[in-house]
Amino acid sequence: MPATATQPTARRDQAEPPLLQVEGLSVQFGQQLVLRDISLDIPAGQTLVVLGESGCGKTVLLKTMIGLVRPSRGEVRFEGQSLSSMRERDLAHLRTKYGFVFQGAALFDSMTIADNIAFPLREHTRISAADARDIVASLIDEVGLPRTVLDKKPVEISGGMRKRAGLARAIALDPLLILYDEPTTGLDPIMTDVINELILRVKERPRVTSVVVTHDMNTARKVADKIIMLYPLFRLGRDESQIVFSGTPADLDRSRDPRIRQFVEGRAGNRLTELQDEQSLEERP
Repeated sequence: MPATATQPTARRDQAEPPLLQVEGLSVQFGQQLVLRDISLDIPAGQTLVVLGESGCGKTVLLKTMIGLVRPSRGEVRFEGQSLSSMRERDLAHLRTKYGFVFQGAALFDSMTIADNIAFPLREHTRISAADARDIVASLIDEVGLPRTVLDKKPVEISGGMRKRAGLARAIALDPLLILYDEPTTGLDPIMTDVINELILRVKERPRVTSVVVTHDMNTARKVADKIIMLYPLFRLGRDESQIVFSGTPADLDRSRDPRIRQFVEGRAGNRLTELQDEQSLEERP
């Protein structure tokens, strides 16, 4: 019967493991503990937004997801494989399945925009120069840039254009996972929403999974399927979770947790006094 025929498929879907798993992750640099006992699962196709004030470890978390930072404790698994147990050569191959959109675009100043976008194609594939040019032209169209920028250097185009060129480069190898580090920082409200629309458009690619680190609440509400919020460890008790929120954008807006409301509403509260006290302690002989 139809119900019986579809049941095995449903069980397989339910049993499908997350694309990325973070288990008991802690990261410490010297005496400074940045991340403590972070655990989360990111299913294929989900867009996860990571919120939190400066210094709470958001970018460090992104770097552990691609093996650039090794955990002090715990582990990260991608497609069931532990990154900690992989050799650097294997990690380098794995990273071809990732796309990384850097905060400042991180384009090569000496290269044209076309060469920047084509860089991962030339490094990791054997396609012809003609095919690479065709792919670059298609990517430029996808991120809404005019083809006149292809022969320009990064310094010759605007910040918003550089961000879009960085996104084009990030998706050149059709990655399974795209990581965005503050993708809208420094942009005006209109260009910020252009980037948000592009994040949504990229999500429509088959099975693309995204992790977006941002301070921008408009970005978080628009692109997220799920949001987590990290909190600085020095403001938490020993037994308190560093993830102070996990849920949907609607859940975030309904939260009455004062720590969350302060961040969402952008209120300084007593932070100025706290910062002055911290500076006084640092200046003591």
